[in-house]
Amino acid sequence: MKIEELLQPYNPWWDHGEEGLVEVPAFERPVLDSIIQDVRTLPQALSITGPRRVGKTTLLRQLVRHFLRQKWSLDRLVYYSLDDPALFRPGVEPGEVIESLMVLLRKRAGRQKVLLLLDEVQRLERWELFLKKYYDLNYPIKFVISCSASSPIFKKSRESLLGRVKDYHLLPFSFREFLLFRLQGDEELLGEMKAVLETGQTLMGMLAGDPKHLNLKSVALPALSSKLWEMASAFFHQYIREGGFPEVWRLTTWEQKIDYLFDNQVKKVIYEDLVLAAQFRKPEQLKRFYLSLLEKPGREVNLSSIANETQIDVQQVEKYLPLLEMTDLVAHVEKFRKSPLRVRRGNLKFYLVDLALRNAVLRLREDITLDTETMGYYAENLVFNALRKWRGTVALDYYRDRSGEIDFIVHTRPHVYLPIEVKYRESIQDQDLRPMRRFGKRFRTVNGIVVTKQRDQFGWQEEFFYLPLPHFLLLFD
Repeated sequence: MKIEELLQPYNPWWDHGEEGLVEVPAFERPVLDSIIQDVRTLPQALSITGPRRVGKTTLLRQLVRHFLRQKWSLDRLVYYSLDDPALFRPGVEPGEVIESLMVLLRKRAGRQKVLLLLDEVQRLERWELFLKKYYDLNYPIKFVISCSASSPIFKKSRESLLGRVKDYHLLPFSFREFLLFRLQGDEELLGEMKAVLETGQTLMGMLAGDPKHLNLKSVALPALSSKLWEMASAFFHQYIREGGFPEVWRLTTWEQKIDYLFDNQVKKVIYEDLVLAAQFRKPEQLKRFYLSLLEKPGREVNLSSIANETQIDVQQVEKYLPLLEMTDLVAHVEKFRKSPLRVRRGNLKFYLVDLALRNAVLRLREDITLDTETMGYYAENLVFNALRKWRGTVALDYYRDRSGEIDFIVHTRPHVYLPIEVKYRESIQDQDLRPMRRFGKRFRTVNGIVVTKQRDQFGWQEEFFYLPLPHFLLLFD
């Protein structure tokens, strides 16, 4: 088969222009703007990694649509999936196909670069050597690649590409992105959400600025309008149930949704991706370990105690943890220490990258949002997911001493901290915040934030700023 014949089905815009992309979703995640800017300005290749079915291929096709609208010539926009069955026919040498592709694109480029979008690159053995070769030879090609296999495979392959690739790690939709998706066409509310985000960016800039001006009171944080609050509150409960995987939202029944999540985001990762990456002989043990972490997101645990609970050797538990984190099933924080240097020791707290995975694995009922205790765990988990992506976070810990606990300590710079406590409940008592007050007397802090439940639990109350959870989540990109 000639290389043009191989590419043709994957590039319908060659014959039909933008009409060939009619099935590509209209909604564009905010990260797309950053990728477009990097395609235009950065010399490096770009990679898009992340969990299965999170929207990586959609992003690649939206890149094509954008540059079509910018009047790029059709043959300068080339997409190919290395998951193509044609590459695995008898007698086909994938490496020779790639060589032919590079020759073709070099001819097409002329004085301008071709944008080459390679999907599922992990399916090509030693793909990184091909990329390194043509990057170093200064071929007139801008590479954008994606990988949907487990991160350990991809990370190991990228070691020879240091300095040549900028990575975008795509996670499930945040609550802010979920709400942007749901409010498409409502320019009034979208405008207010933009203003809320700009307030969050101002806050980030202040925390990274002059230490002499560290005070949250210098940033105006207006309450959400009644209309935005009502919409955010309504969709918040749907987000808690269904999570940030867009294909789930189109399914019609609760059973279909949880079956999809379990099959695609848990079962395939543990029984396929990680078995391949780590050559596990007992994936059931890994699943048992993962289940133990799902029970109470945010609980403080010790790996030795988990080993005893699950009857798995502690050395195996030590191996499982980084694999679950690299494949975006869980993440952890450690107990506070003043140094931002991260060297794991002692107890940990675990959180889920997407709460809908817990709903799926534990086969929870659709009315999970009515469970007060569970919603407390989920609120804390959502705050963690926002903070770990916040550009103002140098490091993130939790704090515990004999007198109590603080959910999160954000290191905004060395030895300057922002304490955040999550109190997703009807009322908050003075004694609930005593650990934050004691922490503020011992360390240099930037006031403190209490994440709350009710709309009227908003604003300054003595030294802390009260911020309802939906509003807090809209501050972050």
